Amino acid sequence: MEQNKKLHIRVGAVVQLSPTVKNPMFACCMMTITEMKEWGAQGYVQALGEDGKQGGQAYYRAKWEEMEFVGLAVWEVGDDEGGE
Repeated sequence: MEQNKKLHIRVGAVVQLSPTVKNPMFACCMMTITEMKEWGAQGYVQALGEDGKQGGQAYYRAKWEEMEFVGLAVWEVGDDEGGE
């Protein structure tokens, strides 16, 4: 595994999940990291809401090889400025 990947992927990072992830519903999604693990990370994909209401979060546990660093999240669900 590329050491550079571990340096960038941390809580608050946004990663793109691989098109070949174990659960195909998450293929190519952007995920915000909430918890680091030895084998990878856990995070959420934000779902669209309905009728002007915010949607929920779909959580996924990604192995290192299933994700690539995109950037850092400016807002996360639960933040005063943009979350629930």
